[in-house]
Amino acid sequence: MYKFILALIFVPMMAIGKDSPKYPVSAIPAELRADANVVWRVDRSVFKIISKSKASHYVFKAITILNANGKDHGREIIGYDKLSKITSIKAAIYDANGILLKRLKSSEIYDQAAYDGFSLYSDNRLKALDLRYGSYPYTVEFEYEVEYKYLFFIPSFAVLQEEKSAVEQSEYSIIYPKELQPKYRTNNIVEKPVITSLEDNLESMSWKFSNVKPIKFEPYGGPLAEQIPIIYAAPSVFEFDGYGGKMDTWNEFGQWIHQLNKDRNILPEETKKKIVDLTSPLAGKEEKIKAIYEYMQNKTRYVSIQLGIGGFQPFEASIVDQNGYGDCKALSNYMVSMLDVIGIKSHYVLVNAGKNPPPLNTGFPSSQFNHAIVCVPNGADTVWLECTSQTNPFGYMGSFTGNRKALAITEKGAKVVTTPVYLENHNIQSRTATVKVEMNGNAKAKVKTRYKGIQYENDGLHRVLGNNFDDQQKWIRENTQIPSFDVTAFTMTNRKDKIPVATVDLDLTLNRFSTVSGKRLFLTPNLMNRSTFIPEKVENRKQGVSLRTAFTDYDTIQYLVPEEIYPEFLPEAIKITSKFGEYEAAFTLDQGKVLYTRKLLMRKGTYPAEAYPDLIDFYKKINKADNTKLVFLNKT
Repeated sequence: MYKFILALIFVPMMAIGKDSPKYPVSAIPAELRADANVVWRVDRSVFKIISKSKASHYVFKAITILNANGKDHGREIIGYDKLSKITSIKAAIYDANGILLKRLKSSEIYDQAAYDGFSLYSDNRLKALDLRYGSYPYTVEFEYEVEYKYLFFIPSFAVLQEEKSAVEQSEYSIIYPKELQPKYRTNNIVEKPVITSLEDNLESMSWKFSNVKPIKFEPYGGPLAEQIPIIYAAPSVFEFDGYGGKMDTWNEFGQWIHQLNKDRNILPEETKKKIVDLTSPLAGKEEKIKAIYEYMQNKTRYVSIQLGIGGFQPFEASIVDQNGYGDCKALSNYMVSMLDVIGIKSHYVLVNAGKNPPPLNTGFPSSQFNHAIVCVPNGADTVWLECTSQTNPFGYMGSFTGNRKALAITEKGAKVVTTPVYLENHNIQSRTATVKVEMNGNAKAKVKTRYKGIQYENDGLHRVLGNNFDDQQKWIRENTQIPSFDVTAFTMTNRKDKIPVATVDLDLTLNRFSTVSGKRLFLTPNLMNRSTFIPEKVENRKQGVSLRTAFTDYDTIQYLVPEEIYPEFLPEAIKITSKFGEYEAAFTLDQGKVLYTRKLLMRKGTYPAEAYPDLIDFYKKINKADNTKLVFLNKT
């Protein structure tokens, strides 16, 4: 039965005659072409579990590229390493009428190291197939198979991977021995898999889809993976490079990781003595943790090393200690090992790092992680440590690993934990300024801005705090939101803490800051924090409204104006209240000085889809308030 299925699968590229038209664009239903950049004519993925330590993956896809926005689909990258092998590759390109233009030759397939720019050692390689063509529309066809000497991952299958993409026919199948039946979950898919018994004690589960129209991702609709139709699968029993395990539960998965890390925490006696000498004068537990963390930051640097099972197993702590470098796993294991020396218990933690990643599916134990960190239980105040950065503030997770579920590995298995959550009272931008306005409309300003919590990372500020003068000045020029200015002096200071604070002091010359017309001078009091963004209007919204970051902005701007002019009028105080946040602005006059104050608070949360028009209205009101003008009149 399985041989028959494979025979059908391989028909597309083997049985069609040289001159027989395939995939004519005219055959695509009009509703699939409308508002699409690409149409997947066929998308077929077959993953076969051969044993708990062997698998294969067959892929066949034909994609019609309708315009230049879809050109990247004309290129395919296939990865492999010492534990996997690409057994076959074919590729072809067809014109708009379905006439074969070219079959890719073996000599045109580029085989190269999968260099990522920061890996010191890696056995990862890739084969690159490029069929991009200059005349649209055209169709590309890719077919390949990869064999794996392990079973750990089962590739997910996204029916639609992006906006402006449609699907004519797609199929996802998993073939497996009955005793190795994998588990699965779906998102935005109501179809159940068809389960079929095959020969040789094999079974298959498969999904088929046809004529899937393009979707449009909704702003504030949550992570991409929550908006697309996608199937996830994972083995229950597996073996990776000789290490066997189960992942029916998080404890079983954690036991496997614990097995990989076992006995890799041995440190040289000389290093142990250094750690004891470093921490013995310190009284508090957190002081000791901080001292060891900063010792590690000064001694090591991050280098990715991907060899064999190295994507999951850290190098021994002694190797990191000797060489002074390691990847996230090795450095986290090194930190745990050093804390063990002085009797401080800590946990190696797996997390899906990055800004706005898919949330951990806690009900589907599987490999959902790309990074390792450390947490140290400390009563009610757990200490979290990012071990790959030489500059990261002690205890700060930030937008890279903060505010998400993670998996702490314990001796008994694992437990799901929550990394630090940063709310509006943590993420504060506070700005004070004095602006001296001249009669010709120019001005001079002294501005002090404090960036706290996640706002410490605004526009990459945290990356330049320790850099040279030119890098810092470039950041200021690119991220100071004033139409025309010259920087006469500046300083940056960095207070590293669990909730870090960066302070930027500026002396600015503001050319043509205000507009002079006859006896009147016009200026916008919101100096450099004006809101201009309005969410896109969405008809018949389906997704809830997800606001992922909470913050508070404070602005206090004092304007010193010449004695010859006075405010023709001062606007009324403004207050806007919404379920999403609050906005306040006020204007006061005191002995020729105009004081402008502003506060914007945005809350984190998920709201029903019908609340989206209220969010648009909230932003419109903020934008209008932020662009309020003051009018000064000449007394003479």
